[in-house]
Amino acid sequence: QVQLVESGGGLVQAGGSLRLSCSASGSIFTINTMAWYRQAPGKQRELLASITDSGTTNYVDSVKGRLTISRDNARNTVYLGMNSLKPEDTGVYYCNAQVRERIRTPQYDYFGQGTQVTVSS
Repeated sequence: QVQLVESGGGLVQAGGSLRLSCSASGSIFTINTMAWYRQAPGKQRELLASITDSGTTNYVDSVKGRLTISRDNARNTVYLGMNSLKPEDTGVYYCNAQVRERIRTPQYDYFGQGTQVTVSS
């Protein structure tokens, strides 16, 4: 089994910054892509940013220039730096990891339990 645990959420004023962390633990052989999703109130979960094990990043257009995804492969940890936060960034932020638990087995998607980010105007 694999567990993902997010931290770093909270309440921040518009224009402020936060840094989220997510650590993976358990039965891990390799982790391929890691990503951050957001679920805003009343909306579906959306992909914000992803990063491969070699460091290639991708962002949804709405967060480019404000959010930065990074990872520490030695620690099985992914980060999301968020600047110039807006009220519409409010939501539950989930990390995701594509994990292969043993050699020559399929990789599976895992999600954390989420961390709440609230941006006040």
